[in-house]
Amino acid sequence: MTQPIKVMIVDDHDMVRRGLRAYLEIEEDIEVVGEVNDGSLATEKVREWEPDVVLMDLIMEKMGGIEATKEVLAARPQCRVIVLTSYYDDEKIFPALEAGATSYLLKTASAETIVEAIRKAVRGDSVIDAKVASKMVNRFRDSRPKHEDLTSRELEVLILIGKGKTNAEIADELYIGIKTVKTHVSNILSKLGVNDRTQAAIYAHQHRLV
Repeated sequence: MTQPIKVMIVDDHDMVRRGLRAYLEIEEDIEVVGEVNDGSLATEKVREWEPDVVLMDLIMEKMGGIEATKEVLAARPQCRVIVLTSYYDDEKIFPALEAGATSYLLKTASAETIVEAIRKAVRGDSVIDAKVASKMVNRFRDSRPKHEDLTSRELEVLILIGKGKTNAEIADELYIGIKTVKTHVSNILSKLGVNDRTQAAIYAHQHRLV
């Protein structure tokens, strides 16, 4: 018989811990090896109980889940940490994932979702709540260089702006009309979020496009 997945629960709410234990223990392939009410106790108990997966709350009195995740993984690197929290703001999501959590679920998740996340965790897979995933996508978009949104022609015009070319000179070099150049410049300023050609030229130099 395959060994059950050993799970430790870290949460400062008694009712949450009891609820999690109750429906996890229904599963034949999952064993709750223990629970603690604060992150400060997690490191000690992870060594003692040797769980495969830790369900980690984030906001706790003595030590929060982000710091506890770091300590748990330092003590037992092969363990997988699943954040289970009510919070999904950027100040919680990204530090938790950077600390080593492999999955991020909200406490509104169904029992089936949490159980499946545990099973996936031991296989090396991640489960991210849809709201959290949306924030991650938006952050990725925000971190991309703005000139990646330019068309190939707009990028050519931006490079020439960076070289100090006038609209007439750009039109001559690219064999397009002045009116077309002006349209491209207007689109470039809008997409880059700058106010004028000088700022666009500075952007081009800062991003080494020239």
